[in-house]
Amino acid sequence: MKRCNRPSSIALLFAGLCAVPLLADAAAAQGLQGYALRIYRVESGLFPFVNVYLRTFDQNQQPLLNLNAMNVGLMVKGKAYAPEKRQYTVQPLRQRPEAVRTVLVLDASKTMAGPPFEASLKAAANFIDSKRPQDQVAILAIRDTDDGYELVSNWERDGDQLGRRLADLRCDGQRSRIYDTLAAAMQMSAVTASESAQTTAGDYPVSTAIVVFSDGKDEGSALSREELNGRITALENPVPIYSIAYSNVPTEHFKNLEALSKNSFGKYFPVGQTTTQMQRVVEEVQNILLGDYVLTFRVYQEVDGEQHAFKVGIEYPSGSGKYTYASARYEALQPPQVEAIQAQIAELGKQIRAAEGGDPYEKAVAASPAN
Repeated sequence: MKRCNRPSSIALLFAGLCAVPLLADAAAAQGLQGYALRIYRVESGLFPFVNVYLRTFDQNQQPLLNLNAMNVGLMVKGKAYAPEKRQYTVQPLRQRPEAVRTVLVLDASKTMAGPPFEASLKAAANFIDSKRPQDQVAILAIRDTDDGYELVSNWERDGDQLGRRLADLRCDGQRSRIYDTLAAAMQMSAVTASESAQTTAGDYPVSTAIVVFSDGKDEGSALSREELNGRITALENPVPIYSIAYSNVPTEHFKNLEALSKNSFGKYFPVGQTTTQMQRVVEEVQNILLGDYVLTFRVYQEVDGEQHAFKVGIEYPSGSGKYTYASARYEALQPPQVEAIQAQIAELGKQIRAAEGGDPYEKAVAASPAN
């Protein structure tokens, strides 16, 4: 497809958006298009440049592949950006310096003793070994404490440190307060959403997920499954729970994990008793976590301290005529006069040069004369 052919498809896309304001998540839930798009974070700390963090799902809950400026469109304050003016870029998160955070939750109760727990430890160690240097991991173990869990490790980048703490973990719990432990993991994850991108370091965290290794049998949690699901539903951006369900006992409790994963936009993996699947599963989870995209665009808006609407639309596969979109807002705020931040803004200015005449938009298409 030639670049010059693309503006017309984007124009058609956004014409449809104005006429049919359908949420991307609702479309996916109803199976209308087979894929979905969510904006889970917007950063305006490098104004006039805005970073938009996108998560996509196909019908198998896998990230969409090969998204770029050819199949991703942008509309700001009701007007579509022209792709050929190169006022925005689309990059895979895995190729950027931002960090992702993952809470590993290991069920260390008696029902997991033996091969299930040993397989969980090995899979968790593999997850840690294959993470990127900037990514952070925390570890919670479901054990017999007053809270129902033990904090094995807080957020940590050092894989060796995480490995040593993991190796000391013992499977000796008498009860498994799964729901209380997952609630604690969600509380830890909430901190990520409030951390500022206005930092001299590039590896600030932008997303968090929970990976739980368990048989799903909850015993004695203060929270019920329904109450925990209620908390998940109330979140503006749920923290996805990836459940790796493995047990050497009957699998009747796996449905508890399945319900939590589906409600949080995570994924459920019923491994059962097949330990050989564990490595494949953790690799798939990591692929999903790093499968997000970052859209960076230049804003032609004066600093006014207000929020301004924009939309991101996807045509996938390219040329298919199938579209979905998500809406969000950016803040027009003056960035701090900090040298490191100003240097980042200057670098972005070289990559996304100002549009001629300060006009990044598509040209209006003249209506055909009536017969």
